[in-house]
Amino acid sequence: MLISDGGLATELEARGHDLADALWSARLLVDAPEAIRAVHAAFFRAGAVIATTASYQASFDGFAAAGLDRAETIRLLRRSVESARQARDEASGDGRPRWVAASVGPYGAALADGSEYRGRYGLSAARLRDWHAPRLAALAEAEPDVLALETIPDADEAEVLVDLVADLGLPAWLSYTVAGEATRAGQPLPDAFAVAADAPNIVAVGVNCCSPADVAPAIAAARAATGRPAVVYPNSGEGWDPVGHTWTGPALFSETQAHEWVSLGATIIGGCCRVRPADIARLAAALT
Repeated sequence: MLISDGGLATELEARGHDLADALWSARLLVDAPEAIRAVHAAFFRAGAVIATTASYQASFDGFAAAGLDRAETIRLLRRSVESARQARDEASGDGRPRWVAASVGPYGAALADGSEYRGRYGLSAARLRDWHAPRLAALAEAEPDVLALETIPDADEAEVLVDLVADLGLPAWLSYTVAGEATRAGQPLPDAFAVAADAPNIVAVGVNCCSPADVAPAIAAARAATGRPAVVYPNSGEGWDPVGHTWTGPALFSETQAHEWVSLGATIIGGCCRVRPADIARLAAALT
């Protein structure tokens, strides 16, 4: 059982960083990489053994819009991995193994308009391949332990990503964002997970950035479609009010649910938005 981290951006905001930017947490790769490293370290201290990098919303297009050229973008993508690796190395005194997962967010995340929760971008597979390939190559060259293909809303985009990582020589996990028992684009989960069934370097499949209530059915679908271990890291379960720009309702993320997820086949468990180091500490204590 491996404990992953929680919401990197959530914790950065809690520490006073303004992420109201099209680059979101990736902006701090430029402005404050030490802050990113500090949050990785906080999650490691809480009991996580996997740090997910600040590259989720990083892209060549996004950095170009901020005035950064291609070479600088590659340097920043590599910095995302290096920051997590530095935090891992600083925590390694206890001899406990830890890993760095390079976050590969969907095309829709770079649009910064909520498209990652809809999918169906109107782009061909070839166009998606051309967009994702350079970023994947830059992250792979930084030598993370695993690539996290995460918050993917659409099985068509997932299929492109699975094909691309087959040529990179690194293990990867595939994690959809879902609503109920379908992807955000509306595809049934058994069909969506099937795109990874025959991909030898996809080491786990699952869901993230979803309600905790959606996790258990997704694990069952993922295991049935692929036979692979499951990776799950849902949000807190709170709702987002886009008008008031506030979170609403109670937090539903609970370490007690994780026992069920383990029994169903989850091997990597963590949290996403609004899940903080204290939540991961409780999760780690409950499962380890």
